[in-house]
Amino acid sequence: NGANTGTSVLLLAYALGAATSLALALLVGGRVFKAMKRSLGVGEWIRRGLGVAVLAGVAAIALGLDTGLLTRVSLASTTSLEQGLIDRLQPAPASPPAASVAMTGSPAMKAPALPVLGTFPSLSGAVDWLNSPPLTVEGLKGKVVLVDFWTYSCINCLRAIPYVRAWAEKYKDQGLVVIGVHAPEFAFERNVDNVRKAIADLKIDYPVAIDNTYAIWRAFENEYWPAHYFIDAEGRIRHEHFGEGDYDQSERVIQQLLAEAGHKDVAGGLATVDARGAEAASDQADVRSPETYLGSNRAENFVSPGGFVQNASHVYAAGSPRLNQWGLTGDWTVSGEHAALNQPDGGIVTRFHARDLHLVLGPAADGRPVRFRVTIDGQAPGDSHGTDTDAAGQGTVTGQRLYQLVRQDGPVADRTFEIRFLDPGVQAFAFTFG
Repeated sequence: NGANTGTSVLLLAYALGAATSLALALLVGGRVFKAMKRSLGVGEWIRRGLGVAVLAGVAAIALGLDTGLLTRVSLASTTSLEQGLIDRLQPAPASPPAASVAMTGSPAMKAPALPVLGTFPSLSGAVDWLNSPPLTVEGLKGKVVLVDFWTYSCINCLRAIPYVRAWAEKYKDQGLVVIGVHAPEFAFERNVDNVRKAIADLKIDYPVAIDNTYAIWRAFENEYWPAHYFIDAEGRIRHEHFGEGDYDQSERVIQQLLAEAGHKDVAGGLATVDARGAEAASDQADVRSPETYLGSNRAENFVSPGGFVQNASHVYAAGSPRLNQWGLTGDWTVSGEHAALNQPDGGIVTRFHARDLHLVLGPAADGRPVRFRVTIDGQAPGDSHGTDTDAAGQGTVTGQRLYQLVRQDGPVADRTFEIRFLDPGVQAFAFTFG
């Protein structure tokens, strides 16, 4: 801190302490010498004593013991003096302010800093926009942005949408912009009219970019449905989440980015979500059946005798499916993406273990509805029917989408599921479970 009155006084105190120590040593030494002289009485003993003392002094200097001794003597005699001066010259450390005169930081202020994972890629590849004119990265500067990659027949996406929808509503007036990027999995999801109907059914009113060519998907180097990218007001990606779950953490990231952007009084707590039907969270602990594709490109565990006859009409028998195996019955044409029923009264049989069973279906090519009936272990589902069937297991395929056919209300166990179509033309794409 430089020279000042305090440091000068401290230096003077140290010098006085050192001088006091040396004087004490000389005084004690003189008295010892006189005593030795009286007791010995002869010069010979004096000379011997001095010689020993000189040799001891040389040895002490060589070993550095003189410095340590003087230091200990000096400290022993001056510590109290020096400390008293220090206490008088140096003020006591400040006490923490009373709670009534200072505010502690909010939890968002104490949250760990989020890393910068990249910059906001271009949105220019969208072939269309729903619920909004086209948005640009430049036009979104100053906004916190959540980008949600989804596709409307994806069960994982459908279960995440209630949370995304709730965040969009809760924070829309506090600087958050939610953008759904619809990147199709199946060919029918490229139909913008299908997507328009889906967002109306799902009550999505935030902007949706139609990414039919996967330009935005590639710009983000994305690989998953759903995928959530959290972008700050400066256009930097600060957080990513893939798949379902961790909704509490995701909402806290939104709150943190809004606070960083300078928005005052950001809504706290967590959004209330009321997810029903296919949107309800899965019973993940009891899901032992994987997504199962019915088109030949990605099909597995197909047990109908003889296997697939691709791209040609063929009459199949179900075989004997074990857990997670499946088979066809009746006249079907199996192509790379789906299986299409050529004649009425064909069906699909599978053995599964999960609370929920869904099947992505589409009506006949000409749009005619297709009636169906489902059974669980050979019986009507009763209270275990899904949102798209009744207790008798009856339902109708009216559009290209995901249908929830089973929601078990009792113990979850291995079950045999069968769906029989009363009309021809249905297209079946994939089973999913929850």
